Amino acid sequence: MTIKENYLRIRKEIPGYVQVVLAAKMKTSEEIKEAVDAGAIIIGENYVQEAEKIYEALGEKAKRIKWHMIGPLQKNKINKAVRIFDCIQTIDSIELADAVDKKAEAIKKEMPVFIEINIGSEMTKTGVKPEYEMVERLALHISGLYYLKLEGLMTMGPRFGNPEKVRPYFRVAKGIFDKLRDTGIPNIDLKYLSMGMSNSYKIAIQEGANIIRLGTSIFGARKCNFKN
Repeated sequence: MTIKENYLRIRKEIPGYVQVVLAAKMKTSEEIKEAVDAGAIIIGENYVQEAEKIYEALGEKAKRIKWHMIGPLQKNKINKAVRIFDCIQTIDSIELADAVDKKAEAIKKEMPVFIEINIGSEMTKTGVKPEYEMVERLALHISGLYYLKLEGLMTMGPRFGNPEKVRPYFRVAKGIFDKLRDTGIPNIDLKYLSMGMSNSYKIAIQEGANIIRLGTSIFGARKCNFKN
């Protein structure tokens, strides 16, 4: 199936309230254009440098879609990231939140952000430990920053051959999301739970995700040696 056919099929299969972020890591501008022409409105990039190149390649199309940072954000890339992205899904520390807020202040740009949770406590992944108190601590800090607006939580979830095995992890993330939303912390508007990728998005939606991040299921598998 083509990229357009894949996107339209998945879009038809999932609930209308679920937003699809195109996980565009290692994808060409032509591939991304095809998905955007099919109706995709959010591009998710792991690398700032790659996002810059794709943004330029898309021309006027780039201004009509939203750009989400979905990979770890290096501090030396924050300045560029704040200018390119409409949302940063990977805030995982007070230090990073402060650094992003400072750069956003410099250009007077309100920046929606998500807190990333390392729901599987995996050594190879970034994110806050899956403990409510730690997530709440970071949320409270962000609520006191002027330019950052906390709008959601994001998690990867461990990758299993059988996606059903990730369900308990998604359920824990949803529990943290619900508890944090119900605390009524001022100056945050917790409305998005971003979890689930190509192998697990159906389970994620069942467990409460309203943003999913899809790459392979739309673009197909591709090998690339791009380095940031």
